[in-house]
Amino acid sequence: MTDSGSPDSRSPLDAEAAGPDRPDPLDPLDPLDPLDPLDGVWDVVVVGAGPAGSSAAHAAAAQGRRVLLLDKAEHPRYKTCGGGIIGPSRDSLPPDFRLPLQDRVHAVTFAYGGRFTRTRRSKQMLFGLVNRDEFDLRLVQAAKQAGAVLVTGVTVTGVEQRGGAHRTALVTAADGRSFEARAVVGADGSASRIGRHVGVSFDQIDLGLEAEIPVPAEVAAAWAGRIHLDWGPLPGSYGWVFPKTESSSLTVGVISARGDGERTKQYLADYIQQLGLAGFRPSVESGHLTRCRAEDSPLSRGRVLVAGDAAGLLEPWTREGISYALRSGRLAGEWAVKVAEAGTAAEVRREALNYAFAIKAGLGVEMRAGKQMLTAFERRPYLFHAAVCLVDPAWRAFARTTQGHTTFAQVIRQYRSARRLAALASR
Repeated sequence: MTDSGSPDSRSPLDAEAAGPDRPDPLDPLDPLDPLDPLDGVWDVVVVGAGPAGSSAAHAAAAQGRRVLLLDKAEHPRYKTCGGGIIGPSRDSLPPDFRLPLQDRVHAVTFAYGGRFTRTRRSKQMLFGLVNRDEFDLRLVQAAKQAGAVLVTGVTVTGVEQRGGAHRTALVTAADGRSFEARAVVGADGSASRIGRHVGVSFDQIDLGLEAEIPVPAEVAAAWAGRIHLDWGPLPGSYGWVFPKTESSSLTVGVISARGDGERTKQYLADYIQQLGLAGFRPSVESGHLTRCRAEDSPLSRGRVLVAGDAAGLLEPWTREGISYALRSGRLAGEWAVKVAEAGTAAEVRREALNYAFAIKAGLGVEMRAGKQMLTAFERRPYLFHAAVCLVDPAWRAFARTTQGHTTFAQVIRQYRSARRLAALASR
């Protein structure tokens, strides 16, 4: 996880900063272009320009396909997210992507209900921290550099499958426009319109609350390189502090099962108080529902695939979603090209099933292990706290998971002690 580059290399953000006098050659709305670049049938239309959508657009455009990337928001835009870039996220980024790291994490302070704290450290970096507005913007720029056309300000209202001689899907927007494609990737978030069309269902919905708290430079420096994790008072809940040292701010959040919003809100207020941060005024306070797919939930319908939050793909215990978005988005983009090339309904169905198999064989296995971990954690959170604080193999497993060297599924499969802990906690 590094954001270093050669002295002469420039990131997409650097290119934008060069000045407004040079038009972006990939800008679909460039007034110097005499042709309407939105005409005709697209190979792939991607709905949503978050990590999943940008990854899908990049993967499809990198194969030389005509790709349209739609988003309702202008970039950069704020997203409720801690911004942790773990090993699997780093390994799924486009080639030569430069991470806009705010901090590099080498230490974790664990707490149980605000008490029994212990800080554990790693010589190797555990993971990096980013601001989502910067990170998502760079992903969008990478997709554009690969050849995708970005159009923002588009609120997608639905998608229609067109059979017969058309062999396309039609994406409709609130402003009356429509976009025709041989394949569609829905990556429009956890409240996805495309997900509803596919029939995505969820068996876990959680409420995350977050505050971005600007702090003096000396406070930010005290947090540099270290995060805080608190196992919370509600079943399955926890809180976090992710320092954004480069911008002198702290991302403080909590998450728990949906259904008790007032207690979750109070948990965040109490957590901020315990940390001694109540005297600082947040610049942003936000909330977000995370939705985790049911195991039998579909991942496609006809020429339409879903990825990331739109598919309910995230780690059920930690609710980490960036790596799931990047990985599923890349797969969706690759298989969308195959769907676009399919000539018959049977070929389309086969490629869509292959996409679903790829997701289930990888991310699906990890999600199943995460749900097992969450069930155990909900019942015996103190056992998990004791394990990561006092048992060196448990701490090393935590560290290796965040670094991308292993997964929860591999830990449970390979270590008898992990299976015993999960079994004991689940009783």
